[in-house]
Amino acid sequence: MENTSAPYSITQFKQYEDYLDSKMTQMDLAHLTSRKLAQSLVELGLKGPVLSKEEFEEKKAAALAAEAENKNSGSDRNQPVTLASAGKEIKDSFLRALAEREEANRSGKMTSIIFIRDHNTAGQEVSGYIDYAHRLKTCDFNQIFSGKKKLMPGHSDLCFYNWETHVSSSNPSPNFEVIYKACHGLLFMSRNSGKILDVDPWAEPVADPRRTLIHSDLYLHIIIYDHDVRTF
Repeated sequence: MENTSAPYSITQFKQYEDYLDSKMTQMDLAHLTSRKLAQSLVELGLKGPVLSKEEFEEKKAAALAAEAENKNSGSDRNQPVTLASAGKEIKDSFLRALAEREEANRSGKMTSIIFIRDHNTAGQEVSGYIDYAHRLKTCDFNQIFSGKKKLMPGHSDLCFYNWETHVSSSNPSPNFEVIYKACHGLLFMSRNSGKILDVDPWAEPVADPRRTLIHSDLYLHIIIYDHDVRTF
């Protein structure tokens, strides 16, 4: 997997093929019979770590959403909030917990981090931390609250780990910075308050972030960390 700290902005590429082209040199094109063949070799990883097309599109969508959110930061707090959970019959405890937090996360009153451990569509165990407020702006939660799609961690979330392939990634979001410290492990810093959030499940409970263990019939393991954002 490609290093997530690459110096370029993924939004500079209009399509996946442009991204593959950026990995090629004039020497590659001179020795190969076609650009398409050169792109295929890059995609196979023969020129070094490279994103798959699915990972590229996922990261680009997240980056574009983050850019738009940063431009409009603070401008939509007083705007009416449309809730994806409104009017839906929600039975699962995790989805109910998401619905209870949706308005606060959409309006900027709260930022929640969701830890999920479950099996992906390939049957592999994966886990990760999701910035709920950010995902609400980049994902169709009508599908999730309707039960047509599961909320799962991905490569563009705060943290992701595949326990079978050992592939991992971490990314900052519009609301959180990711911090690793030897003595504390994984930490997140709120961009809104500057507060350091300890998500260690074995740490003593604290007032902020509030840690809630959710028992769900749809997932193996769910923890939600809620951080209240001060508004002035």
